[in-house]
Amino acid sequence: MISRLTGKLIEKIPPQIVIDVNGVGYEVDVSMQTFYNLPPLHETVQLYTQLVVREDAHLLFGFATAEERATFRQLVKVSGIGAKTALGILSAMSADELAQAVAEEDIKRLSSAPGIGKKTAERMVLELRGKLVSNTVSDGLFAAPAAADETGDIISTLLALGYNEREAKAAVKDIPKGTDVGEGVRLALKNLLK
Repeated sequence: MISRLTGKLIEKIPPQIVIDVNGVGYEVDVSMQTFYNLPPLHETVQLYTQLVVREDAHLLFGFATAEERATFRQLVKVSGIGAKTALGILSAMSADELAQAVAEEDIKRLSSAPGIGKKTAERMVLELRGKLVSNTVSDGLFAAPAAADETGDIISTLLALGYNEREAKAAVKDIPKGTDVGEGVRLALKNLLK
């Protein structure tokens, strides 16, 4: 398995690049998110990679961050999404935006990615719920207002109980600021049962 490449960037033709690693040129497909963050030609680049072995080819995909690679790995597990489609999705939106769209069950946003229709977007929500790591979603969920640090703890408790991010955020909306965690969880559960 090729997990990471570090070498000189010698060719950039979207969505493919070539990285020279000690005299060996590796052809790597990258998302446009990664492509736009690449250094100029002949500079050193480091990418996290995923090797995809098919019957007719061995394809190497590169990512600027480990998070983007982890998201790619989850995407290719979804029925109907292959490596090229997953790369297209990550070109259309960042890993954080994808995680947020899945958490919010935003079918319209997901189906705006190339090669993704409504049914595939619905399948993505179903199969990826709770599996994508997102700095944006996590920050939005756990960064509580200064006056109410308890909100993040209440949401964490709801997530631990098996509720998804969307349900947890909706459940804490009506809880008064300054409510302690125990009482907040009780009120949130009451809201969820309505």
